[in-house]
Amino acid sequence: MKKWLRSGFALLLTGMLAIGLTACGEKEDAVQKVRVAEVTRSIFYAPQYVAIEQGFFKEEGLDIELTTTWGGDKTMTTLLSNGADVALVGSETSIYVHSQGSDDPVINFAQLTQTDGTFLVSREKVENFEWDQLKGATFLGQRKGGMPQMVGEFVLKQNGIDPQNDLNLIQNIDFANIAGAFASGTGDYVQLFEPTASIFEQEGKGHIVASFGTESGHVPYTTFMAKDSYMNENKDTVEKFAKALYKAQQWVEENSARDIAKVIEPYFEDTELSLIETVVDRYKSQGSYATDPILDEEEWNNLQNIMDEAGELPQSVNHEILVNTSIAEKVSE
Repeated sequence: MKKWLRSGFALLLTGMLAIGLTACGEKEDAVQKVRVAEVTRSIFYAPQYVAIEQGFFKEEGLDIELTTTWGGDKTMTTLLSNGADVALVGSETSIYVHSQGSDDPVINFAQLTQTDGTFLVSREKVENFEWDQLKGATFLGQRKGGMPQMVGEFVLKQNGIDPQNDLNLIQNIDFANIAGAFASGTGDYVQLFEPTASIFEQEGKGHIVASFGTESGHVPYTTFMAKDSYMNENKDTVEKFAKALYKAQQWVEENSARDIAKVIEPYFEDTELSLIETVVDRYKSQGSYATDPILDEEEWNNLQNIMDEAGELPQSVNHEILVNTSIAEKVSE
């Protein structure tokens, strides 16, 4: 009897140990969910979709729950109200939050795009376009206070055009309705993101004549950011996130526009593969996709110069206050 008891007890201990080790292993290998709110759905954000589709986030033990929040104000509200862990939005939004005296500032930790992503589209075909041809025209611009509008006006001024006096500037149309307004006959020129700009060109509704990204230089146009509290409580997760992004950025840099288009095609079901390829190639050729997640001080200052020029900079903020480069630098080594 005693021998049977000893054997049974030994088996019980072995089983409990096995269960315990399995539980520990599961805990160590547990997948961490990260809720990401993107400001819009755009081919401009190709490296993000590549990171998901190529399994780079999964390799780091992250499960990305991606939601499109359609607009900078809505995206930031979602982040601040804990509806998302990470936001993909323009860096200017973190400055706006900071200026309101937030106790939990929003920190930029990984840059995705490094130029403006919009293009100037004319209604009529223009041969040998020059910026001064906009004088006297009706220009359908972007929402006041957003990066597209600020960069747009910055570029116009750089080319000797006063947006308020040299043209008829329309800025009272919601972001989602700008393309439709132009298609319906409003404006001689419009500032559009891709793939809408290329679709309009393909359908004969407009003609791409210039790139605001090429004209404005490097700016932290779209970055991943999180509340300071989240970053402090989830340091490993944020580092893994940045590492996965860097893998995707390098993959995008090293692969063709065709291969990139094939990977991100599921995110743009209503867009032809050939058109996605055209847009990716356009963004790659003008250096819109950042090749690493580091948001440097020069880019940050350029952003604030553009905001200041547009009269939208509430206060100047030092780079180290709202930007954490240590994580991006570590994963990029």
